[in-house]
Amino acid sequence: MQRAKDVEHLGLLARIEPEMGRAGAKNAPPGPFQGVPFLGKDLGSSAAGLATTAGSPAIKRRVKDLPDDDHLFARFRARGLVPFGLTTVPEFGLALTCDPARNPWNPALTPGGSSGGAAGAVAAGIVAIAHATDAAGSIRMPAACCGLAGLKPSRGVAPGGPFFGNHLMGIASEFALARSVRDLATLFDHALWGQGDAPPAEGQFPDQPRIGLSIPDDCGPAQGNAARAAAAALAETGCHVTPVLSPDRLGAWALVLARTILSVSLAEWLDGLGIPLDEVSPLAAAMAAEGRGTPATALFAASREMMQLSDALALALRGCDLILSPVLSGPPPPAGHFDMTSTNLAAHFARMSALSPNAALANITGRPALTLPFGMADGMPVGVQLMGAIGADRHLLRIGARLEKLAPPLTFPHSIAGHP
Repeated sequence: MQRAKDVEHLGLLARIEPEMGRAGAKNAPPGPFQGVPFLGKDLGSSAAGLATTAGSPAIKRRVKDLPDDDHLFARFRARGLVPFGLTTVPEFGLALTCDPARNPWNPALTPGGSSGGAAGAVAAGIVAIAHATDAAGSIRMPAACCGLAGLKPSRGVAPGGPFFGNHLMGIASEFALARSVRDLATLFDHALWGQGDAPPAEGQFPDQPRIGLSIPDDCGPAQGNAARAAAAALAETGCHVTPVLSPDRLGAWALVLARTILSVSLAEWLDGLGIPLDEVSPLAAAMAAEGRGTPATALFAASREMMQLSDALALALRGCDLILSPVLSGPPPPAGHFDMTSTNLAAHFARMSALSPNAALANITGRPALTLPFGMADGMPVGVQLMGAIGADRHLLRIGARLEKLAPPLTFPHSIAGHP
């Protein structure tokens, strides 16, 4: 708890319950993470006694802590993790920054969004691993900003019940951020498929996969060079690396579909709780208004287009088992890069696309995607992404662990609390 106080100025925590953490540590069941402190994200599935509020004062005034864990947190807890607080998010997760949260590597910069508080908390050493969610890049973008490993699982792998409030027509996934692929792989095996469930069929994945190297057109040199260096490192291990055309057109299409789904979902969310638009930020109000004005026929068309886009991406990437690409187009932007008082949604989403190109592709298609650091530029870590086919999560983690061993080492600005 002392580390949380030491880095309080970074604004990474939305809520902290020290006594809950102490009690949980005493009663933690045996498991690979027995007694390990854990933070939930203030958006998505929640732990008992830690109601999520989506970074919204309006939500906070209307929700109460519940006595039971959501299904995902029940699995986390059963493997020894001890929730004791919530991490900062932008209101309703609508930005790739996370104000007032700051990046522990450089407090002038953002830790990313919308899981920026979670990423910053791990990078600052408050915890070694934290819950995160991803509907348009919100696990992977903060991981890249903070030098972490982050997995957006395949659609349907992480349980969303009993309320499925973060389902978003299947584009949202929940899992975690950590400092190592090892920790993510351990949590994946023991929490997502460690309670009697059969693991998803993975098929026959080659030990030396065919990897397509994809560099978006508007990617900066440091980010592109990191991806090329990662590709070269994997090629040295016997992987078959081939440059492929970046699916930028499909990435833009994916973000359009994500915008439709997010806006309609937000409208339904606010209407369901009886929240008027003047109780939320101008940006959120504009999103909800757009969602309310979206006809059911357009939403149905979006569901069809999700499948069409998935098919188009599969055709574009045929011959590749995995796709390797940068996560960001440049370094993490300054805090405040996204203006929640703006009502210009076109400009807002254009800025998201420019910062993290093609991020929504994994969400719309349901594919798993893993981010991990590969080098530094101008004092900040640089992240790369591996994306696979639906159900290839374990294969992705295995290749990610191989790449992690080849990556230049990182020295974090803070050690993990309680560790040397």
